[in-house]
This record gives sequence, C-alpha cells and structure tokens, in this order.
Amino acid sequence: MSFFIDNWTLIAVAIASGGMLLWPAVKAGGRAGTLNANDAVMLMNREKAVVIDVSDAETFAAGHIVGAKHIGLDELEAKLPTAVKNKNSTLIFVCPNGARANKGVAVAKKLGYEKAHSLTGGMGAWRTANLPVEKA
Repeated sequence: MSFFIDNWTLIAVAIASGGMLLWPAVKAGGRAGTLNANDAVMLMNREKAVVIDVSDAETFAAGHIVGAKHIGLDELEAKLPTAVKNKNSTLIFVCPNGARANKGVAVAKKLGYEKAHSLTGGMGAWRTANLPVEKA
C-alpha cells in the first residue's frame, strides 16, 4: 500500500499517458477504415483505389476528387456492385465532411467489400491538404 502512496504522481502520469494513447480511437468513435488525405493519395497511387463520392449531385458538381465516381448514398447499395465489380478493390468513400462516407463504408462492407475506407474530414480535409479538385 505504501508503494501507491509514495508513487502516486508516477501512477497518475502513467494513467494520463495511457488515456492520451487511447484518445484517437475514442475520438474516431471506434470507426475502422478512416484515412487522412495523404493516406488516401497513397492508396490511390499504390493500390489503384477507387474513389466513390457519396455527396448529393450539386455538391459533387461543385468539386470532387479527380477521377471520383459519383454514387449517391441512397443509391449506393443498388449501384456499387455494377460500378465496382471486383470486391477485392480498395474503395475510398468521400463526402463533404466524412459523415456520409462512413455510412458508405458500412454499406460497402455489408455488400462484401472488405477494403472500404472513408476520408476523414471529407472534401474539407482534401482541400485543406491542397490536393487537386475537379468540377463537373
């Protein structure tokens, strides 16, 4: 018992540092498959990842990742199997802020696409990273 009393500051530091290590996972809400913009570019270049934009038509037309396929979130379950036939393909889902993209990942995984990811921060993060955008 005296060990804990004598070393309470060290124990507090250990607990605090453990909490800081776990914070990114807690902040992400336990979502698997989220990528930052740089990781997305690497997957696009190395694995020929397919970018699926699940934004509405107006938002997609205003600006999207170069080469992205547009499939609205409400049509995703019906159209994804015809748009991306190979279920081993790496998919990156994008929307304006990342929330709809996470739903897209869930739909894709339900359909059997295990390599589905979402772009954390969506198009806002993409633009902040000064990466290329094209308009329809």
